[in-house]
Amino acid sequence: MDAKTIEQITKMVIETLSEQTQRNERPLISIRNPSELLQETNPLLKNDGIPIQDITPKEFSEDFDERYANARRKTPARIGIGRSGPRPLTKSLLKFRLDHAAAVDSVYGEVDTALLEKLGFFTIQTKVENDKETYILRPDLGRKLNEHAKEVLINRCIMQPQVQIIASNGLSAKAINANLENVYLSLVQSLESLQLTIGTPFYIEQGRVGLMDDIGELLKPTVVIYLIGERPGLVTAESMSAYICYQPRHGTIESDRTVVSNIHQGGIPPVEAGAFLGTLIEKILKYEASGIKLVEKEG
Repeated sequence: MDAKTIEQITKMVIETLSEQTQRNERPLISIRNPSELLQETNPLLKNDGIPIQDITPKEFSEDFDERYANARRKTPARIGIGRSGPRPLTKSLLKFRLDHAAAVDSVYGEVDTALLEKLGFFTIQTKVENDKETYILRPDLGRKLNEHAKEVLINRCIMQPQVQIIASNGLSAKAINANLENVYLSLVQSLESLQLTIGTPFYIEQGRVGLMDDIGELLKPTVVIYLIGERPGLVTAESMSAYICYQPRHGTIESDRTVVSNIHQGGIPPVEAGAFLGTLIEKILKYEASGIKLVEKEG
């Protein structure tokens, strides 16, 4: 970039900043003695610096722009968090790192065994065999039951129920710890009021959504509802999803599954979600379809 181009760009920046200052607006950028900076970094201006007005940076405040403040009131997303030069503010960076650490802890965390015992869930394993790294790198193994798990299900579960409830940590143990009890109890109450037969509930360690198909082949339920921890984000690490499928079997495609996501205190409240899932299952049984097929049949 030659000296003339730099001079033109610099003048444009100065004019923009000056206009903002006259309107008492906070400038989008701040420059202090930019002529010195240009002379230091560009040899073409070493002996012929451009006189540039000194503009004092203003301290950032969270209400620096009402447009951003209004948006922040409506979403937990990181909007208008400000910066100091090219870097985020210290408190914004620390909050980001805290949320990221919480997400990692959720993936590697464990579900409370006392909670599972309280709800009457026994535990089985997939082919991952309790190895977190393998579970993350080999999702295909999380979609299959090991042979011992199959034997346990045959011996302990009701065969051919109308509704089979299962749960898994998935990618967020925190989601199960925070939401499973309220969702499950509300769901069971809803299903019982509809006079639907409920299978024996159980918990799968490190399961993936596709595991519904293995369970469908084995227990032959009419509907499977799978409560599973969602992949944690930077807003919450406690979000749970409910996948529902009509007669899941090997060969079922993903579009045949109905999903209700974002179940947590800051999204769909767990108790409300459980009641809603019961009515949704009633609809799936009525139309004998789930996923896209359910939408098509509803018209």
